Amino acid sequence: MGELYISRVEQEALKKIDSDELNSIVNDCTRDAQTGGLYQFGLEGCGVYVSNKLRSFQKAVDSHSSAKSSKKREETEYQMRRAADDLTHAVQDMQERLKTEEREKQLFLIDDYTTPFFNFSGSLEVKLRYQWRKNTEDNWIHGIITFQYTPDLTPDYRIPLPKRKPSAAKLAQERQERLRREWEHLKLLSLHSLRDFFREGGNGHDIPLCFKVTPDSYSRGLNNFSAIFWRQNPSPNQKN
Repeated sequence: MGELYISRVEQEALKKIDSDELNSIVNDCTRDAQTGGLYQFGLEGCGVYVSNKLRSFQKAVDSHSSAKSSKKREETEYQMRRAADDLTHAVQDMQERLKTEEREKQLFLIDDYTTPFFNFSGSLEVKLRYQWRKNTEDNWIHGIITFQYTPDLTPDYRIPLPKRKPSAAKLAQERQERLRREWEHLKLLSLHSLRDFFREGGNGHDIPLCFKVTPDSYSRGLNNFSAIFWRQNPSPNQKN
């Protein structure tokens, strides 16, 4: 599954929804304290963000329907209306995001289907393929950038040691799991760094073939600035 773009299935689901019609039906559902009218929109197929808001709205409607006292019904009605607003805004947000992605794909596209290795060594790499062009009339230019990172696996002595010393196999398994988590974090940072570079008008000719990410000077791990290869001034917490 890709990490950067809305999936094709979710795109199709979002494009089928008329936001004005959805708002009207959500208002009806709120007034009648039922959610049956929402099934026609296929909101479950619009991605995790929308489906979570849908379930929250359904839960709020159920709570309001089962409330007995006037005070409780007043509380649950307020919660139901907030959940209704959250749901419609979530759909609108995703539709706007889809429009942005479609517009950006006319000028740049990043391959976000990157899979990890089966076994990690001490050094991690994320290799991203991309294509870009200055204008829609131009031919596509293809490129690759590799983000490199060697995580600090020094034990955190703030965490109490286990009473029984783990076996060598257990330690090796824990090391691989920790490296896998670090790789996943590196992948997300790298994808968003490359996307933001193009979003801010960056020229693909300026993208390096390789970039060694900068760990946070305090935590010794990755932070939100670690994979930004295109800014001259690093975060205050980054090493120079």
